[in-house]
Amino acid sequence: MSVQNQQLAALLTAIANLLSTKGENQYRIRAYRRAAESVLQLHEDVSVVAQRGELRTIPGIGKDLSGKVEEFLSTGTIRTYEELKSPLPVEVKAWVDLPGFSEPLVHDLYFRLRITTLDDLEQLVRSHLIRTVPGTILQTEEVLHAIQAQREKINKETH
Repeated sequence: MSVQNQQLAALLTAIANLLSTKGENQYRIRAYRRAAESVLQLHEDVSVVAQRGELRTIPGIGKDLSGKVEEFLSTGTIRTYEELKSPLPVEVKAWVDLPGFSEPLVHDLYFRLRITTLDDLEQLVRSHLIRTVPGTILQTEEVLHAIQAQREKINKETH
């Protein structure tokens, strides 16, 4: 499974979650979730499918979502996501720099799972439950080391 497919699936899932928290149409939410699952199940990179002009052959991806996939492939994000997301606290936004983390993943952790501190995040990583978040492939020890480095950086800045 390609990293790009994982990132796209995480972004589509994050959009679904944001739509859900805002009480949006359940069919639209399910469409994003189904598209995310389908992208994760692809045996090739989504960009290869797009180059062949076959995005709509992917289950759950119709005209609207194929346009969003194309947007992701050209810009690295989807405007719908940018419009839906709420600003993250600075200390939480810094988690994007952790190995294997993306902005959609951090947003999901903060808003959906209510992970608000480095201690919460460390506990989640140590429990391996973070691996249940769609599109997440992390090296536990590498992430724990990076969390500790972030914690030390924060301590230096506050003292």
